[in-house]
Amino acid sequence: MPNKKPGPSVKDDKLYEELRNDGESKEKAARIANESASSSRSDVSRRGGKSGSYEDWKVEDLRRRAAEIGIDGRSSMKKDELVKALRNH
Repeated sequence: MPNKKPGPSVKDDKLYEELRNDGESKEKAARIANESASSSRSDVSRRGGKSGSYEDWKVEDLRRRAAEIGIDGRSSMKKDELVKALRNH
């Protein structure tokens, strides 16, 4: 099956496709590809990872964050499920 072009909003098609092939969601792949297109890839990776660990968050805060990014089923998820869903979004 040929690769479809991701769309005009994605600025680095090659990186987007690599990330999708690695299993990243469309949204996450587009965010990373667009950010790396506006600066160097090493700058993007250096900026990442500055927030606290989700394990340190309260469940209500995890649910609020999940709602912000549109994760379905969040109200019935346990803490470990919320953490997994947020990390994999």
